[in-house]
Amino acid sequence: MSTATAPAAGEAAAARTPGPRRRRRRSAEAAPQTGVRTRAATAYLLLAPNLALFALFFLLPLGAALVLSLARTTGVGPTEWVGLGNYEQLAGDAVFWRSVVNTAVLVLLTVPASLALGLLLAVLLDKPVRGRAVFRTVFYLPYVLSGVVVAIAGRWIFNENIGVVNRVLEAVGLERVAWQSGAVPAFVSVAVMITWGRLGFCMVVYLAGLQGVPRELHEAASLDGASGWQRFRHVTWPLLRPTTFFLVVMMVIECFQVFDLVYVMTGGGPGNATQFLPTYAYAVGFGARQQGLGAAIGMVMYVLVLAGTVLWWRARKDQEAEA
Repeated sequence: MSTATAPAAGEAAAARTPGPRRRRRRSAEAAPQTGVRTRAATAYLLLAPNLALFALFFLLPLGAALVLSLARTTGVGPTEWVGLGNYEQLAGDAVFWRSVVNTAVLVLLTVPASLALGLLLAVLLDKPVRGRAVFRTVFYLPYVLSGVVVAIAGRWIFNENIGVVNRVLEAVGLERVAWQSGAVPAFVSVAVMITWGRLGFCMVVYLAGLQGVPRELHEAASLDGASGWQRFRHVTWPLLRPTTFFLVVMMVIECFQVFDLVYVMTGGGPGNATQFLPTYAYAVGFGARQQGLGAAIGMVMYVLVLAGTVLWWRARKDQEAEA
């Protein structure tokens, strides 16, 4: 009986002990998981410096602005926590809503104009034109200039007494325009200078996009009898949609960052006609020393830009899905 029990016990032990094949199979299954973990750890290690800089220069200031927007402080002395009190105050502030409307109108005026003119220049300069490099430099120069320099040029161009624009209007028999003392003319002058300053950037980005359009597609469309407009509409423009999406986002963000040009050119006047969200945030936060209220305006700007970008991105994705 003991002889029969011993082999049975040996067989059970052998069954419990994994054989060489089973061990190799488990090792083969564990090897890919180990490789994935190693690659993930390496990726996080390489991304760590960028993530640290992102947290230092974006997340921390954003968090500090959010905390400051919930307080009432002048920067010195005691801080009073008011919760959403600053946002409630903004809801009843007529100047704040005027600056919101002005910023929205500025976006609607300058973004399409900058993109359309930049695309037109890019299409013209994409062709073999004599002095093409010089023209590119001339049109791109305003973008690299300081906003203060552009504003000083705008004050001189739209000066009511000695400005170039009014001199030209008088030369053709028209009356002078109150570019600095009139509400609508002042707004138009600011919009024109902002568009002029961004024109070169849009042109260069569109030129880069045009370089990526395969020439073979244009040649094939020409062989099929397509006109120049048809080639642009059905070949070039669809391939420039990612470039246009990038430019729209960048131009909208810049509209919410415009400060130095407006501050030097009009100072937000006359009568808040050129008061935009950035200039009003500065006037409230540093002029009136209501830093909590100024931070609340900054948070509103952040939410508006983020919401607009998300909506524009989703609309673009829906168009691509339908196409």
